[in-house]
Amino acid sequence: MATRGILTDDDPTLRKKARIVEKFDDRLSMLLDDMYETMKANDGVGLAATQVGILKRVAVMDMGEGRIEMINPVIQKSSGKEREVEGCLSIPGVRGYVVRPGKVIVKAQDRYGKEYTIVGEGALARCICHETDHLEGVLFTDKADEILEEDE
Repeated sequence: MATRGILTDDDPTLRKKARIVEKFDDRLSMLLDDMYETMKANDGVGLAATQVGILKRVAVMDMGEGRIEMINPVIQKSSGKEREVEGCLSIPGVRGYVVRPGKVIVKAQDRYGKEYTIVGEGALARCICHETDHLEGVLFTDKADEILEEDE
């Protein structure tokens, strides 16, 4: 495993839409492992492949209850609304309030291509939405209704 560089918001790659993963192989497993190590090394809770310059529909998360890997995630259903502060490893020093669903149901694949469903509520729902937005080329600042200064 190795840490990878995280792109910042001035990099146009972050605005590109990620492609569907069709090949589930050792290279994908290495990407997932590297992304997880990179996320942890930077004190993050989620990281999308686009943030490390790879335009594949891949994201990793860990909200303190263990590693979650989502490949080709699709939000099937969402409900509720919560307005909370978010930050992003690609936009260091910036935080802002974003309205997101309070609950999401997502269909995704694991590193071997097996489909599964995950239900996220609260902070996990927020993280899932944040990372799936990255896969669409959308940053949290695009959706924030209030940006906070670094010292707030």
